[in-house]
Amino acid sequence: MALQQEPTTAHRSVQHALRVLELVARRSGGVGEDDLARHTALPPARLAPLLRMLLREGYVEQLSDGAYVTGASLARLGSAHDRDRALREKLQHTLGGLRDSIGAAVYVSRYVDGEIRVVGCADGPGAPKVNEWVDFRVAGHACAVGKSLLAQLDVAARRDHLARHKMARLTSRTITNERVLLTKLAAQAPTVPVLDLQEYAVGTVCAAVPVTAGSAVGALALSLPVRHAHRLREAAERLNRRAAPVLLSLAI
Repeated sequence: MALQQEPTTAHRSVQHALRVLELVARRSGGVGEDDLARHTALPPARLAPLLRMLLREGYVEQLSDGAYVTGASLARLGSAHDRDRALREKLQHTLGGLRDSIGAAVYVSRYVDGEIRVVGCADGPGAPKVNEWVDFRVAGHACAVGKSLLAQLDVAARRDHLARHKMARLTSRTITNERVLLTKLAAQAPTVPVLDLQEYAVGTVCAAVPVTAGSAVGALALSLPVRHAHRLREAAERLNRRAAPVLLSLAI
């Protein structure tokens, strides 16, 4: 069961974006920025970057007169026909953009039926993905993705997961004491990225942030070769700031 947590910046952005999209969808002839500001009660300083994100992601389009209408991405995700394929393609496109802007392999994962599932990944020659030498499903205690997902569960669900998956020592840095791990998970703030400093694999550092939509628990993560460890915290903060598009695609 997921914990009720304070909304992150990404969650607030998504809530605002959904309000904007709802209004745009109701106005088939388009709606101007002034009307959007008035009906959503969002100040211009908040609405302008939100509209830029929605335009970039294809959720809205702007007409020659400046009005906003429903974009192709929203139309595809809002359709019952082939929605799953549209979601996969949209997620992959968004992850690819994050990979290129951050300079790291990027992943999205979900916690489904008591198991960790990586459902999307964008990597490349300059952004190699982590070598999954141990299945992520049994390495939740060691990897950033797993710890981010577990931190979003209540204590009973965390204990249940750890009872089903032994906390094996994967590197010299892996936490194998359940009490220590549970204490760290309880103290994890949702607005602060979870870090993995070679706990899962020697030679790789990772970070993850929550992207939970409704009752569905999810995480967005990145990995870097250890030689780029000096970039990890900055990259993690950028990932946190750019999580809204991923969360929005899961929420629509």
